[in-house]
Formats: sequence, C-alpha cells, structure tokens
Amino acid sequence: MSLQVSRHDFDEWMVPVYAPANFVPVRASGSTLWDQHDKAYIDFAGGIAVNALGHAHPALQQALTEQAARLWHTGNGYTNEPILRLAKQLIDATFADRVFFCNSGAEANEAALKLARKTAHDRYGAQKSSIVAFNNAFHGRTLFTVSAGGQPAYSKDFAPLPPDIRHAPFNDLEAAARLIDNNTCAVIVEPIQGEGGVLPADPAFLRGLRALCDKHQALLIFDEVQSGVGRTGSLYAYMHYGVTPDVLTTAKALGSGFPIGAMLTREDLAQVMSVGTHGTTYGGNPLAGAVAGQVLALINHPELLAGVAKRHQWIVSALEAINQRLHLFKEVRGLGLLIGAVLNEDYAGKAKQFSLAAAEQGVLVLIAGTNVVRFAPALNISEQEVNTGMARFAVACEHLARGSTT
Repeated sequence: MSLQVSRHDFDEWMVPVYAPANFVPVRASGSTLWDQHDKAYIDFAGGIAVNALGHAHPALQQALTEQAARLWHTGNGYTNEPILRLAKQLIDATFADRVFFCNSGAEANEAALKLARKTAHDRYGAQKSSIVAFNNAFHGRTLFTVSAGGQPAYSKDFAPLPPDIRHAPFNDLEAAARLIDNNTCAVIVEPIQGEGGVLPADPAFLRGLRALCDKHQALLIFDEVQSGVGRTGSLYAYMHYGVTPDVLTTAKALGSGFPIGAMLTREDLAQVMSVGTHGTTYGGNPLAGAVAGQVLALINHPELLAGVAKRHQWIVSALEAINQRLHLFKEVRGLGLLIGAVLNEDYAGKAKQFSLAAAEQGVLVLIAGTNVVRFAPALNISEQEVNTGMARFAVACEHLARGSTT
C-alpha cells in the first residue's frame, strides 16, 4: 500500500526553499487539474510556462511510453536516435547549426556563458571576460547564472560570486552601451523578462544590442527559456523581433513537462568546444529526446502558433473587463501567452495574495515579482477553459477588492 501523504508533510520533510500552495495536485488533463480532494482548477500557470501542450497530452504519453520500452539512458559516452532527430528538428527550425542538450534552463544558460568565455579566451585573450546582463533578469539558480541574473535577492547570500558580470537597466540601450566594450565577451538578455515582471524588450533595444555585440566582438545570448517554443506566437521570440542571436537557450516548454534544456549556436562557435570541455550525465537522454521531438513537431505548426494570438486576446479582454469594474491593474502587458497584469498602487506588493485567492476559487496563476500577476497557460488551452478560469479569477479579484479572499 502506498504511503499516504499530505501538504503538511512538505513542511516536515523538505528543505524549505519553496512555499508551495496549500493543496497537492494528483492528476490533470488538458488545462484542468485536480487535487487530493478532487477539487478542479483551471491551469493558467502551466508549470511556470512549461506545460505548453497542457497535461497528459496523448501524443506525448505515447512518445514517452514507446521510448521507455526501448531505451532509457546510456550516458554521454553514447548517442541515441531520439536526441539526434530532435537536434535536426531544432537546426532546421532556427538559425542554429549545432545543439548542446542538458536538463534545464539554468544548465543551458551555464553552457552559453561558458561558451562565451571560452570563445573570447581562445580568440582574443583572457582579458576579454566581461559579461553584461540586465537588472531584474532571471537566468537560473546555479552560482554563475544567479550572478548573471539581475536580482540581488537571489544571489547576495552566496558571495563571493563569479566576477566580471555587470548589469544595466533593461530596455536602456544607452546604459548598456556604457558597459559594453572590447573586453565584453557576451551580452545575455531575455527577449521578454519573465520572472522580472513580464516585460517585453523594445525592438530597438534588441537591435541596438546586436549592433553593439557586432562592434565589440561579443556574443549576443538570448535566454529564451521562458519565451521560447511557441510562447510568443513565433517558435522563438527572436523570430518575432527579427533579431538573431549568436547563442539561444531553451528549456521549459521544450519538454512540456519532461526535463530538458538546450543551447543552440552557430558552427564556428560550436567548434570552440572540444571533447571534455563541457558535459552532463543526463543531458540528451533518449526519453527527453523522444518527448521533446514530439513537442516540437506539434508546436512548430502554423495553426497552433496562430492560435496563440487568439488566446492572448481572450485573456487580455477578460482582464480588461475585470479592470473596468474593479480598477486593479495599471497595465496588462506581454506577448502571446506570457501575460502580466501589473497591479496599481492600491494593490502594490500583493501579487501573491491574488495568486492565493485565485487558487481558492479554482484557478492557478503565477506571480512575477510582488506587483505582477502572470499568466502562462498551455498554448492549446480551450476557449471553455479560458472562460471558466477567467470567471473564477474575476471572483477572486472581487473578493480581494472587498477585502476578503473567501
């Protein structure tokens, strides 16, 4: 008989680096999930922009179970068929010539930053090591990536941090230009800051970064861990902006729930890395390759990508209707199905309360900092699920506006 567990057990047994919701999900289908008490929730969180095709998609189940019956894991001393097919899919669909597979977005960004440092070291010398990143960015939780992320709250307790990483305000090209020079090896930027508040980059900002990197022989790295794999309505956000990076990182939705990450780059940069310069035990395993290959095949389809804009409008229209009645948000922003409702001054700092109140009503939303309620649902969420979820969210907002949550 299986051990019976509850949310209380988390507080007793787990290292307390998370503060999960007060319920335990046990099953899900599409964009609806159920907890231990069979309460249903509409999922606008998407596993933090991960479950791009919802829960328990039958084609992904089939890909996983078929591969599980063949080959699970061999380690990086061998290659495998699913991961080679996935590599070709990514190469054919993007600017890239080469792919490195890993297990997460943080690992993909770690690989990208190491590639930049090694490229500069080999081609120009050890002095060309500076990395320019942006305030309120989020690139992962490894020591290197948390240092590149421009949120000191995530890094200050782990000093000394990796040196020679400087930060500029996001969307401020002049400030970035003051930091980028001939000793800069890389500029890393999210086309849409996700954790930093669902803030899209200005097109001129990204074009300017591209020009500055070209001028100073620095690599332009796009962190598309959250914005990639159809989230904006383009397969990757760089396609939406028309600005091509030297390196792109992707994860989250690439596996639609199965852990996988990847770094994509050009042939000339890939050749800087030789056998033994970087690696991972689980990265590029057959199970991840099989699932992600099916994910990419389903998402990189004109009809599905076109549906992202339609679903964006459903959610934004519902948020605007709520705001007309309750006056909660000073702005609704984002691209595709990465949407942020920015709380006005009367509700500043209360994003978490909105998330908790929404869960009480049976709908899951995210936060992005303390002032932004974030929506990152499945790209194929149904109109009925959107309508039901937004109606529940409206009730949560009404309760908060009245000063109660139940």
